[in-house]
Amino acid sequence: MATKGKLYLIPAPLGEQAAHTIPQYVTDILHRLDVFIAERAKTARRFIKETDPVKPFSELTFYEITKYTPPEERAQFLEAAENGQDIGLLSEAGCPGVADPGAFVVQTAHQRGIEVVPLVGPSSILLGLMASGLNGQNFCFHGYLPPKKPDLMRELKFLEQRVFKHTQTQIFIETPYRNMALIETAINTLSPDMLFCIAADLTLPTEYVRTLAIGDWRKTQIPNLDKRPAIFLLGK
Repeated sequence: MATKGKLYLIPAPLGEQAAHTIPQYVTDILHRLDVFIAERAKTARRFIKETDPVKPFSELTFYEITKYTPPEERAQFLEAAENGQDIGLLSEAGCPGVADPGAFVVQTAHQRGIEVVPLVGPSSILLGLMASGLNGQNFCFHGYLPPKKPDLMRELKFLEQRVFKHTQTQIFIETPYRNMALIETAINTLSPDMLFCIAADLTLPTEYVRTLAIGDWRKTQIPNLDKRPAIFLLGK
């Protein structure tokens, strides 16, 4: 029986011109692969181009996956690994499988007996937690909160209760063009003594990270974070 290939989980930079944040050993593995699964092939090609690839793009195959990709199609993406060829899974930004539809591919790989190899790279969730000064022993990532203001206010108060009851750091993200609306709602909704961390453009030259009590945020000039990737944390 032929040996199956491996599925390498390849982290991508958190922004453009940040390929230097990817370890060299990850780049070395990236350069020897011919088949990639990515959320967007265009983004994957741009990242690979920044790493000075040794193979022309004409020799590379890209499959696109979303959360709506059916299981049978995910299985087809892994055929190369079934036939002994190593393949790579790339996220739009950060780590594959974390707040990313690639988790479905990883699950399918496990079901088919394909070895999964996670590689080191940037994660906005962990970088934000590291830089926040909040509890790193007990935390929860929620992804996106409700976009409508009344629902958002209720969710923020629920997360606040979890912070006070369990001393659990609450982490969430927002679509970049709604950052300022989320920040304004959080500052006007949460208790004055709740700690709120804003971490934007992590690993980029424009990086901004600050943790203050809500009462202090109310007296602070908020920088313009419109359309800048950011992550938000609540804690005590």
